[in-house]
Amino acid sequence: MMLGKVVGTVVTTISHKDYKNRRLLVVQPLIVEGEKPDEDFIALDNTQAGIGDTVLVNREGNGARQALKNPDACVISVIVGIVDSVYIES
Repeated sequence: MMLGKVVGTVVTTISHKDYKNRRLLVVQPLIVEGEKPDEDFIALDNTQAGIGDTVLVNREGNGARQALKNPDACVISVIVGIVDSVYIES
């Protein structure tokens, strides 16, 4: 699981059957100061998230398939929650 910010959407004219009726969103990983940033990635939306939302993403294939309730889905990253706030104690 990881935290990220939705920074965009992906529009397709043809998509895999496991992606039908689901939105693809571009997620930018959130990091703490001093860490090296990861690259943005695409995640299937399971929560009705939108651009600017902070989200919880399952980036492990088996867990992502379980979240979609489809054991044969061709997917790695799924947004499983919208985060209201984040507090980091230093």
